[in-house]
Amino acid sequence: MSSNRRSKNITEGVARAPNRSMYYAMGYTEGDFGKPMIGVANGHSTITPCNSGLQRLADAAVIGLKEAGANPQIFGTPTISDGMAMGTEGMKYSLVSREVIADCVETCVGGQWMDGVMVIGGCDKNMPGGMMGMLRANVPAIYIYGGTILPGRYKGQDLNIVSVFEAVGQFSAGKMSEEDFCQIERHAIPGSGSCGGMYTANTMSSAFEALGLSLPYASTMANVEGEIVSMVERAAKVLVDAVKADLKPRDIVTKQAVENAVAVIMATGGSTNAVLHFLAITHAAGLDWTIEDFERVRQRTPVLCDLKPSGQYLAVDLHRAGGIPAVMKELLKAGLLHGDCMTITGKTVAQNLADVPDLQPGNPVIRPVSDPMYAQGHLAILKGNLSPEGCVAKITGLKNPVITGPARVFDDEQSALAAIMAQRIKPGDVMVLRYLGPKGGPGMPEMLAPTGALIGQGLGESVGLITDGRFSGGTWGMVVGHVAPEAYEGGNIALIQEGDAITIDAHQLLLQLNVDDAELARRRAAWTQPARRYTRGVLAKFAKNASSASSGAVLDKFD
Repeated sequence: MSSNRRSKNITEGVARAPNRSMYYAMGYTEGDFGKPMIGVANGHSTITPCNSGLQRLADAAVIGLKEAGANPQIFGTPTISDGMAMGTEGMKYSLVSREVIADCVETCVGGQWMDGVMVIGGCDKNMPGGMMGMLRANVPAIYIYGGTILPGRYKGQDLNIVSVFEAVGQFSAGKMSEEDFCQIERHAIPGSGSCGGMYTANTMSSAFEALGLSLPYASTMANVEGEIVSMVERAAKVLVDAVKADLKPRDIVTKQAVENAVAVIMATGGSTNAVLHFLAITHAAGLDWTIEDFERVRQRTPVLCDLKPSGQYLAVDLHRAGGIPAVMKELLKAGLLHGDCMTITGKTVAQNLADVPDLQPGNPVIRPVSDPMYAQGHLAILKGNLSPEGCVAKITGLKNPVITGPARVFDDEQSALAAIMAQRIKPGDVMVLRYLGPKGGPGMPEMLAPTGALIGQGLGESVGLITDGRFSGGTWGMVVGHVAPEAYEGGNIALIQEGDAITIDAHQLLLQLNVDDAELARRRAAWTQPARRYTRGVLAKFAKNASSASSGAVLDKFD
């Protein structure tokens, strides 16, 4: 097979016999060397329920690839559980793991000269990390999402991971009994699969389906249900066909395809992390895409889906309501998608959607474009003297996304959470959590514990929170993240003092510190950069090399 680069490589020169010998040791026969060799990047682990159900999918991939006439080569990728690491020092490794996963995929595909790769992942950073690796390697590739989790149940109510974080705030405010608090903790996560709302994992899986590198309907399946195994087997055949056609990720991931993905992120009410990750993905793809492009797409794209964290429903409900194809069909009919974009199926977006039924009236999960949840997308890019490079505000679920209030300043997450739990944060305050950016954290830890506690105490709409760190996909409220430049790099967020007036105004796309320029200049002259928190190891490497959040916090931005 002409596309089998390894077959070509091993027939050249003295390398032929030693290379073949090592494959014979794994059970290969002479005929196997004419078949495409397909990598299976297996994210299975027992670290987290997001990844504990992936092995059966990897097993199905092996079967499907062999049946399609390919030789599967399995290798591992690591994962960090955001939900387990939240609020701890371990959370600093989460964004770092995105880069490690990307490196794993690129290294194994390149080092073993694979003809194609199937990436199987579940937890949040598995998604962008795998996609970045696929784009760097640029051999025919498909993403397999491990699937969402089913909801937990307690007292007749559906539960998910965010239920636990919000229960912390309710319990601390005396609004919940200890028995209910403990029972929610025990029942929120019933089994394997990724966190159930339109949080980061489900946001990225939905975006990958819209991008064209996952199969239709694949992004909202539940991990424990049988259809996901059949999907993997179909995906194996599709991938082998893509190898034969030499259809590569960078042929699919064009600027128009990214616009499709971002439109779906906006329509589904997806995670703020999608902004950071798609800046990194487009960097890996070599595309001209900036933080301003998110705002451009947001302004023309309505929110169609009533999904948690700010809505009512979970990803499994979205799947039953028609899944991402139903959302995309509605957007396509309204002229909000590029229907001519190619996908991994070998068909265009419009061709994939041709047989998808139109949205039925009264669908409780997916609204029509003519009657959206919100007229414009929910991930607003704000600028101002506090974030001249841009930052991300999540404004769904808010009656009025505008606040001016006194700054309550914290240089770490733990002291901020302690202040919330002690009920020292009052309506009208604007919390400032800083030195938590890509370099300062390092690793941009997520702030779900503080934001969940604010929601639980009933302060989600009356207290603002800004940070140079990140938010969980489960966060909602008057929150602004990814403030850039970050505090560690001397951004104006480092100069805020307790009591300063701060304005968050999503209508005007403004994040402003209401202090005059002369006073800011005086404070800047007195400011000194803190010492590095880590001087060795992976966190030190990330802190040294990470770009600004406004360019995706990537490690290979050298120009």
